[in-house]
Amino acid sequence: MDLVKHLRYFTVVAEELHFGNAAVRLGMAQPPLSQRIRRLEEELGVRLFDRSNRRVRLTAAGQALLPEAQEIVARVERLRALAERGEGGEGEVLRVGVPPDLGSAVIAALIDGFREADRGVRLAPAEMWSTDQVAGLAAGTLDVGVVRHPVAAADLSFGPVLVQRPGVVLTESDPLAERPSVHLADLAGRRLVLFPGEPGLQEETLAECRRHGFVPEEVHEAQTLGLVIAGTAIAFGPRVELPGLRWRPLLGEPLAWRVSTAWRGEAGPAAEVFGAVAVRVLKENAGMTDDGAAPVRRVRARPATGFLA
Repeated sequence: MDLVKHLRYFTVVAEELHFGNAAVRLGMAQPPLSQRIRRLEEELGVRLFDRSNRRVRLTAAGQALLPEAQEIVARVERLRALAERGEGGEGEVLRVGVPPDLGSAVIAALIDGFREADRGVRLAPAEMWSTDQVAGLAAGTLDVGVVRHPVAAADLSFGPVLVQRPGVVLTESDPLAERPSVHLADLAGRRLVLFPGEPGLQEETLAECRRHGFVPEEVHEAQTLGLVIAGTAIAFGPRVELPGLRWRPLLGEPLAWRVSTAWRGEAGPAAEVFGAVAVRVLKENAGMTDDGAAPVRRVRARPATGFLA
């Protein structure tokens, strides 16, 4: 059994929670996809999905294995890109940083979109948070990044800024999950999960929460929603559909997460092509919209502040 290929099937079904939609994305018929998921379950010795005529849900084992499966698939994609570079001898490679929470579907769309736009350059994406991307751009190990603002770094240039309006992710047993929308003040007394490696975003988010009457009991840094699934915290983010969780929009859309491409020095043609592809893909696949303001071009370093202070 090609384990990596079967893990890719698993990650796509887990993202869609619908075998028919997953089959369309994978370019295959639904029955073979179902058979391969069953084969993977037999190989691992666990059930990954609860299936019924009405819905598909991840089991507890599926939830636990999904982040690891996504990481394996992403690493193999990067390995193949490096191998292709070696096979072709000379050839330009664009080293790109992307936030890990974008998800494999969005990253795959970035790769496919760039491949169609510029077949002469290979894209080598690496999943990392904005802090690490800024360090990589400064060190020359990255050519371009997809970062969240505000970014405290000198001599970076930015492409058009897009805005993501996050909602709140709750356990399905939370009384607020029954409401059509949630005010930030209604979250009082709850613990909050925020992404690691995004100090500027964390600081802005917490300031906006305080302004609207929500002071988290505790703030945890985590890359997954495990604490939310366990019912011990809430999180902010784009719409998600996972077993045991409910996503609700925030009343008045008080949070605005700004995202753009970033590079150091002059952007080469490949970076400009990637920037255009990234804007299109993030609008189509991540629900982001135009900022409505002029693109940011330069920022200067400022003293860091502790967002938990």
